[in-house]
Amino acid sequence: MARIKQLSKHLINQIAAGEVIERPASVVKELVENSVDAGATKISVEVSNECRDIRVADNGSGIHPDDIMLAFSKHATSKIATDEDLFDIHTLGFRGEALSSIISISKLTCTTRTKDFETGTKVKCENSEVKKVETGCAIGTIMEIKDLFYNIPARLKFLKNSNTEFSYIQELVQSIAIANPQASFELKKNGKTVLKTSGNNELKYALKELFPSNVTDNLKEVLKTDSISGMKLSGYVSTPDFTRSSKKDFHIYINGRTVKCPIFMKSIDMAYKNLISSNKYPFVVLNLELPPSDVDVNVHPTKKEVRYKNTNMIFNFIMTGILAGLSNHVEPTRPTFSRPAERFIDNDERENVIEFKPIEQAVIFNKDSDEMFIKDTVFDEISDGSILKPEQKQIFKPIETEPEPEENIIGQYKNTYILVEKEDGLEIIDQHIAEERYIYEKLKSEKNIISQLLFVSDVQTVSATEAELIKENLDKFEKFGFGIEFTGDTELIFRKVPQLIAKTNPQDILSDILANIESDIDGLEEKILITTSCKAAVKAGQKLSTWQMQEIVKKWRTTEMPYTCPHGRPIVKFFPHKEIAGFFQRNA
Repeated sequence: MARIKQLSKHLINQIAAGEVIERPASVVKELVENSVDAGATKISVEVSNECRDIRVADNGSGIHPDDIMLAFSKHATSKIATDEDLFDIHTLGFRGEALSSIISISKLTCTTRTKDFETGTKVKCENSEVKKVETGCAIGTIMEIKDLFYNIPARLKFLKNSNTEFSYIQELVQSIAIANPQASFELKKNGKTVLKTSGNNELKYALKELFPSNVTDNLKEVLKTDSISGMKLSGYVSTPDFTRSSKKDFHIYINGRTVKCPIFMKSIDMAYKNLISSNKYPFVVLNLELPPSDVDVNVHPTKKEVRYKNTNMIFNFIMTGILAGLSNHVEPTRPTFSRPAERFIDNDERENVIEFKPIEQAVIFNKDSDEMFIKDTVFDEISDGSILKPEQKQIFKPIETEPEPEENIIGQYKNTYILVEKEDGLEIIDQHIAEERYIYEKLKSEKNIISQLLFVSDVQTVSATEAELIKENLDKFEKFGFGIEFTGDTELIFRKVPQLIAKTNPQDILSDILANIESDIDGLEEKILITTSCKAAVKAGQKLSTWQMQEIVKKWRTTEMPYTCPHGRPIVKFFPHKEIAGFFQRNA
């Protein structure tokens, strides 16, 4: 066996580079994150020579001339100083490995200047050797990488074609730009700008600059805070009727750092469960802020993996935050007691209707007993000059409010879709799944579901496995209005069913529940709820009167999640008037 030898500094750096610098995008990541940490408000990235030449320029704080040589040595950083700092990370970088790794596998030139000096410093690095000279330049830092992996030919063989490698770079810069809307980003490929943001500190504006309008037009804002835990969830998620075919558009961040966190992704999946179809995913841009001491980012050199102190709390916080953002629930206005005059009817002379002034309450302090109590008092004089006697019984009749405006329903298409004319376009609503969504939310929120007793019920036979499943979960069936009684080991009858589906064959309901449950035992209660809602809703192909359509649409608009049915199918399709007019080549 060979003797143990001390590795050279250059070889040590190349080994580290294998962990930190996997491809050209890794170089861009390290340099751009340094620019963000330096407080830059303008960051430019230029890529050429099949992604082997990279230039990153910023207007950040720059590097002090006395620190420049140290910056390119291994494990040299300004971002942490003690062991405790590892658990209180406030910057994107902190290991001090990136620059030493980059100069071991490329030819690097760094030009930098701080605000305290009139001139800057230029450093040239090759084969881990560093040389510096004084130079004139603007405040900030310019990093120029030439011939990446020039001294490791084997690494070049494992790179993909230049277009694919650039796509990784573009995806990375886009991700960092999303997390930092306060900074302007520009990405160029062979001199051509392919990405640019203005840096006006508005996330929604940055998203509009980075993504097409069909994405940004379908976003709901998410904002949830918890002062006790110090957590905040902010960003945007797409409505359930706008989905993607993969999780590629999960842009998730922890304290502004791009992460690939299974806990985060699982919470998103759970929030959209029963809102979107299987194999479909939402568009998500979310940043979770929490105390740095509650999350460990020092898990992997890429810093994309994290660990939490309280995983369950994080999971629930994210999931409930997304659901709140998706919900169109509006908190009801608190009742006010400073109302206009109402109508008073005298108990003795009910025909006499007079106006009265509102009742007031007075706080009375009894000096003798040192007690305080509240006493109802009334204004002595009523509007007609009479006096309201204390013993009179008061009967109030609220002033009638205007009814809600009716939907402008213009018809029914194929006895399945309700057509609603809106001021700015046309809505096409699927009658079945619109009502299904309403019933689903209604049943889920009700504590006591009204049931219909069945005096006659056919005996139904199930398999031994299904019988065991039902017996173990009779309470869940009971919760949603089903009364099931076993007359044998595998034979049962229904004693009652939810009133909403009293006319539906119980066998069909049970068959659907058991067919859909598969191996997901924990999802039985949800399957009961979904199946009941589906069976209770009006069917596709059923002709409806205008009044029936009005009721379906009116109830559907009150739901918290009006985008899809519990199975994940979209409920409504909206056609803007401009789009319709444009098709017929009209101006309006």
